[in-house]
Amino acid sequence: MPIVRRVKPSDLFHMNHCNLDPYTENYDIGFYMSYLMKWPSMFQCVEEHGKIVGYIIGKVESSPPHLQHSPHYLPWHGHVTALTIAPEYRRLGYGKLLTEALERACDAQNAWFVDLFVRMSNKNAIKMYESMGYSTFRVVVDYYADNLVDPSAGVGESALDMRKPLSRDAKREHVREDGMKHSVFPEDVF
Repeated sequence: MPIVRRVKPSDLFHMNHCNLDPYTENYDIGFYMSYLMKWPSMFQCVEEHGKIVGYIIGKVESSPPHLQHSPHYLPWHGHVTALTIAPEYRRLGYGKLLTEALERACDAQNAWFVDLFVRMSNKNAIKMYESMGYSTFRVVVDYYADNLVDPSAGVGESALDMRKPLSRDAKREHVREDGMKHSVFPEDVF
């Protein structure tokens, strides 16, 4: 039976096997520690038989005040920084369990929505997020520095900026149905 719980500092030494996937971004220990200290309720793992088999890193934030009148301004919202499940534990619903736990934590902090960035080539992740109520808000052109589809392309890979409204956004003001028609560049996203 899987257990979803908050990550502890000692867990950071037992999560590497979850990162063995080209779609998973890897970070240094300082990055993980900063999230653990700033947003402890948003850094959770799923454990199976005492082994960490996946984790989610998130935060709540808004754009800086000086961007308030920008078309790219983001109000108080949750963000999925990373979600990964060890390859042998995929398609068991663990990604959904972790994402729902993060959504509850963001809802408790009165966030408008949860957003995330996903590579356009990561069709399995996109399908999972769509099944959970996420929709494309916009395309971020060349968001990733590398290109998993064509490493020789000389340009990065674009990302979908996907969102799911939370309780506070009952009127769905922070999502759109035609997100694939809206493109921005990495410098436009916060």
